[in-house]
Amino acid sequence: MTFDSIHNYYEPLVNKAIIKTMASSDGLDSDALEDVACVALNRLPARYVRHTVDMVYYMTTDERERMEAEVDEAVKAAFAFVKSHRHSRQDD
Repeated sequence: MTFDSIHNYYEPLVNKAIIKTMASSDGLDSDALEDVACVALNRLPARYVRHTVDMVYYMTTDERERMEAEVDEAVKAAFAFVKSHRHSRQDD
């Protein structure tokens, strides 16, 4: 048995924030961008849902704005983390 309809609500929000932030990504490759996504998602709480529309419907505007701000902060921190560790690996 698999549960294909279950997903983390934050995943598409993080993907969207990464795309929005990519202009300042200093040419990170796709592997590094996947690392950014993983680091950002690990900084956020897991919110598993079956249907995204249900989550959106029951959230207040304040909750939605707070979540988006948390995602933006997590993605910015993840970009900084990946960039700093990438440069230190290149120096080795």
